[in-house]
Parts: sequence; C-alpha cells; structure tokens
Amino acid sequence: VFLTAFFASKVEHESKHCNGKGFQRPGSSAFDRVYTANQNCGHTYPTFLAMLWCAGLLCSPAPAAFAGLMYLFVRQKYFVGYLGERTQSTPGYLFGKRIILFLFLMSVAGILNYYLIFFFGSDFEMYIKTITNAISPLLLIP
Repeated sequence: VFLTAFFASKVEHESKHCNGKGFQRPGSSAFDRVYTANQNCGHTYPTFLAMLWCAGLLCSPAPAAFAGLMYLFVRQKYFVGYLGERTQSTPGYLFGKRIILFLFLMSVAGILNYYLIFFFGSDFEMYIKTITNAISPLLLIP
C-alpha cells in the first residue's frame, strides 16, 4: 500500500510540473517515464499477491514472506531506475522476475506435495520447507 502511494505521489508530482492538462503531454519525458513505471508496477501487483498467497499457504510462509519483502524492495529499485535511463530499470525487472519464479515454484511444490499425500500418502512437506528455507537467501544474490 505504501509503495503504491509513493508511486502515485511521484506521478502526481510530475504531472503538476508538466504543462497541459490530462495525460496527453507531448514532450514530457519525465512524466511519461513516471507514469509508465507506475502502470508497470500496478499491472504486476495482482500477480505478485497471488503468487505470494499461494506460496505462503501451500508451501512455507517464512520463505514466501522473505521473498515478498524482497520483491517490494526490487519494485522500488525498478521504479527509481525507470526514472533515470531505461537501462537502469533492467536489473530491478530481472530480479523481480526471479522472485516471482521462486514464489511460483514454491506454489507448484506445495500443490505437488498435496497430491502426493492425497494419492500416495507420501508427505514431503519437511523436505520442501528445508529446501525453500535454504534457497530463499540466494534471492539476495543479484
């Protein structure tokens, strides 16, 4: 919520400093960058929430929460990088994709474990939690 409010305030700030009314401001590259970065962050937020919820519920809450916090920091880095040159936002974008992939794989592992329990009676929850706890610090590596 705070990150979204920050992004919205940046868009409002840039729109006040540009001439003209509405969102059609030709020649305002600063406003265009801020507005586009805000839209990009807003479009990925529902996917992030779904992946975070599924990974925390189906697999392990602690690594999912850690990945969620990392994702919020990465989106901040992406947004600030987008305000400069577009190439500055690339590391934040790629890092965010890696975190979403980690959350997705956690969700898939949780679903597979559920079906293994349901059909075969084998429970690999302890192994999955150990692996995700060991892998989650690797998300810090850029």
